[in-house]
Amino acid sequence: MGFSWFQPAPMPQSLPLENETIMALSDAEAALGRLNGVARRLREPDLLLRPYAVREALASARIEGTQARLTDVFQAEAAGAEPAYGDLRDLHAHLRAAEHGVREVRSRRLDLELLLQLHAMLMHGSTRTASGGRLRDQPVWIGSPTDRPDNAVFVPPIGQAMHDSLADFEAFLLRPPRLPTLVRCALLHYQFLTIHPLLDGNGRIGRLLVLLFLIQEERLPVPLLYLSAYFERHRVEYYDRLQAVREKGRIQEWLQFFLTAVSAQADDAMQRADSLLTLREQYRSELAGNRSRASEAIELVFDNPILTTRLVRSSLGVTNQGALNLIRHLEGRGWLSKLEVRQGRGGSVFWLAPQVYAVISDEPAEGYREREASELSTQSTESLTGVRN
Repeated sequence: MGFSWFQPAPMPQSLPLENETIMALSDAEAALGRLNGVARRLREPDLLLRPYAVREALASARIEGTQARLTDVFQAEAAGAEPAYGDLRDLHAHLRAAEHGVREVRSRRLDLELLLQLHAMLMHGSTRTASGGRLRDQPVWIGSPTDRPDNAVFVPPIGQAMHDSLADFEAFLLRPPRLPTLVRCALLHYQFLTIHPLLDGNGRIGRLLVLLFLIQEERLPVPLLYLSAYFERHRVEYYDRLQAVREKGRIQEWLQFFLTAVSAQADDAMQRADSLLTLREQYRSELAGNRSRASEAIELVFDNPILTTRLVRSSLGVTNQGALNLIRHLEGRGWLSKLEVRQGRGGSVFWLAPQVYAVISDEPAEGYREREASELSTQSTESLTGVRN
């Protein structure tokens, strides 16, 4: 089968920026500065990180076609077991890989070895576990109506050409030229997706690369900036901009798109952080003087806005009845809403923190309980978690 494939140009050591790109870069730098200002005000640096990471994993997976929902992920985590079915299992693996990557880049350089390590974690338990952590040794292609490389929209480099491009990519990553950090980040993301060195998971690793690179370069002290939600909302343009660089060399337009994503998501993250911090202080204020451990229980919803008695019990070291009493206390204040999922002769109960969930998910809390209760009543807890909770 004869076919053509794309050979990426070497990573640039210098790159003149057009006026539009310079303006987009200035906006992105300002937005990132505002976000870092909010992050520095966090008395507890890990506060809010989990919901942000879950949103990113889900948005990145949705670009690749997952059907999972945000509530699915939070419920599976609240149930306390590894998800048993495909999409949720893959999301769980993504979260573990992201957390591991964030820890690693605080003490070592981001390189191809680490990216492959994260890919192995990403692929763990999937149908392509065997390909995890390994560079592909066969051609891949994108956008073919007949699943053939000869009529595909894009065929990444193959064989030695792929390895040569990867060596150039890693050299740029480890010994960067004098270019603005955000420009270098945009170029690295484009080049990784263009080389497409993995059989599966290139997009997810390429988007995780953005976060880890900015942490390594000390531009993101707390990992609150995630671009996948913007890329998901603008999915067609995202792919079109990448392809326009390959076909027409339109790198400035790609940089402008990427920098606009940074601006939008940095401002979005800042607003969500402010909203969640304000809500948290409101809850704390209203619980001041309360002798129960309700103040400790309400803290849990900022990590996961869906609770179970098991989660409260294990987190606070209380009895099952004690956990239930705390949940009912918060429910009585209107801060939790009960959702039931029935299974067999028993049932498992999940409680939602609608105000917290609305900030995290963009979904209004009003009407959420009725719709979700209807949907969840037809689902099996076993299908979400593999265990009865």
